[in-house]
Amino acid sequence: MNEKVARDVVLVRAIETMDRNHEILSDDDRLYASRSAKELAEWAAADSKSAVTPDHFLQQRAELILKRLAERMPPFRAFQERGTGWTLLSAGLPLLALIVGAGVDRISDPHRVDLLSAPLLAIIGWNLVVYLVLLAWLLVPGSKSGWASAGMLRRLAAGRAALPRKLPSTLTAALVEFMAEWTRLSARLTHARLARTMHLAAALFAAGAIVSLLARGLLTQYVAGWESTFLDAPQVHAVLAVLFAPATWVFQLPGFSVADIEALRFSHAPSMTGGRRWVLLYAATLMLLVVLPRLALAALAHWRARRMARHFPLDLDEPYFRRLRGKMGGPPGVLRVLPYSFTLDEARDRGLATVAAMLLGEQASVMLRPSSAYGDDPGDVFGDANVSLTAALFNLAATPEKENHGAFIEHLVRQSPRTMVLIDESSLAERLGAQAGRSRIDERIILWQQFCAHHHASATVVNLLDPHARPLEQAA
Repeated sequence: MNEKVARDVVLVRAIETMDRNHEILSDDDRLYASRSAKELAEWAAADSKSAVTPDHFLQQRAELILKRLAERMPPFRAFQERGTGWTLLSAGLPLLALIVGAGVDRISDPHRVDLLSAPLLAIIGWNLVVYLVLLAWLLVPGSKSGWASAGMLRRLAAGRAALPRKLPSTLTAALVEFMAEWTRLSARLTHARLARTMHLAAALFAAGAIVSLLARGLLTQYVAGWESTFLDAPQVHAVLAVLFAPATWVFQLPGFSVADIEALRFSHAPSMTGGRRWVLLYAATLMLLVVLPRLALAALAHWRARRMARHFPLDLDEPYFRRLRGKMGGPPGVLRVLPYSFTLDEARDRGLATVAAMLLGEQASVMLRPSSAYGDDPGDVFGDANVSLTAALFNLAATPEKENHGAFIEHLVRQSPRTMVLIDESSLAERLGAQAGRSRIDERIILWQQFCAHHHASATVVNLLDPHARPLEQAA
């Protein structure tokens, strides 16, 4: 699934999830989209002599729904068609950097080559610092957003925050949800593109300075020299020997001695010879230390961005997608449930079937494994075939314990990171009263959510006596 398809699919998911009363998309709209998408995906698979994949189905379904909404609501079409500013930034910033770089050496005297040129030394020094920061970032990763602010990432990923007017409130809420979700999902891709642009801009900035030095040398006789209040000739020679070492070694340019440096003091009589040597040394050094490394980093970032754009990492095992995949006509999903110190009665067993339908589609079934006793681990339970999803089931009334409930969860997560945790609130709600005990139930839910997060799992609260009281539209 490429980036464009993933974006459409996530947009449709946000709309369907927020449109709980089916005000934006009726049941007929959704049914029509699913049936038509299934047929279109089957035709496409037949033409290519391949199997129908969820990607094809989701792509066709998203396109049908978005097309229908755009026909009904022109403001929504305007939202779909608006850009994010990437084209302007990707082309404009490197071009601006090239122009500014071409004029940077004019800050000093344009008729002389200063061996201690502050602008040129600043370009080299700044880029060396950037390389060190990037290296440190690899060894000790910083914040997820890096130096880019959250607002910048959102603007680049989803466009400006302002939404078209005259949209239904439900659709407006869905678009806000989509922009937040798409910003999160595409963060790695946005970072890669931003890195590509910044590295390319840095390379062109230095290239501009090189072109300016060489081009102006065709029309101007440079006077080479240096001056310093604190440095003497041996110290300047030591600095320049280190700075120009890569250029003299790679391009076999002639070296220089302390006497050469001493002779180039601006306090002495100006020399019209030697300018060509220092221009070439600076140009070669900028090329080796700035232009080539930055272009290599830009190429690496471009490769990463292109790969992610072609194969966008969208998790199709989320409940929303699992339910849609059931409408493709494939085999019904199977929810394997592993109760822990929890015996289900007939009513809760029926509720569990409803939860399975919410997670995996209407034709889903439940594979209920024997309840594990308090303190036991689940053993090797992942040998069953044709299981779509595994869930550990706990009673909200129980107090989570690290050595028992926590060990049970971690055992399952180690075997399958996609294991989910269901917490049934029905027993506690019956005991406390659904309304009177709401605050205590909420406190217990927060406790279980924090406990599961500590054990690298997410908690999904269900009510097995009244499953629709806890819809799973947004369950992870």
